[in-house]
Amino acid sequence: MNESIIDVILHPVRMRIIQNLINQQLTPQQLKEILPDIPQASLYRNIKKLVESEVIYIVDEIPNRGTVEKVYSIQDPNKSLIGSEELKQMSKDEHLSLFMKYMANLMGEYERYLNQDNFDLAADGVTFRQTSLFLSEEELTDFIKELREVYAKYTQYKPENGRRRRTVGTIMIPEPNKV
Repeated sequence: MNESIIDVILHPVRMRIIQNLINQQLTPQQLKEILPDIPQASLYRNIKKLVESEVIYIVDEIPNRGTVEKVYSIQDPNKSLIGSEELKQMSKDEHLSLFMKYMANLMGEYERYLNQDNFDLAADGVTFRQTSLFLSEEELTDFIKELREVYAKYTQYKPENGRRRRTVGTIMIPEPNKV
């Protein structure tokens, strides 16, 4: 029986591997150093499962004393952005995989924040919330346009003294169509 992409990703060891590959490329040896509590055989077995399921990718191969050391990333080196036409052609499992990677990325960012010796959620502006909006198609279009304008205004700021990088995630999920 084939595992679903969700089962592959939600395995605790695999989730830790994924979280450590977000925004970086690592070899199994580097992963072993970051995750010393995972036995080497288990680490390699779970890396293999993630590659076979196309959750992580081999992005480089480095010759090393007669062998080849593979470098892994969560990003597919053959794809940069997914266009609207590609999104339309994706299967349900592919959409779930993409969404799980997005969520894993957010979880990794939040975990790195919480791993600081000292943190203050209120002072640092940490927030996450969920709300439901009842919008017509026209109101939704206006809402998205205004959100894009706000994002555009603030994403043009460059790193400088006094500025701290902050991750902002947005998810919009409509209720299913009623028959």
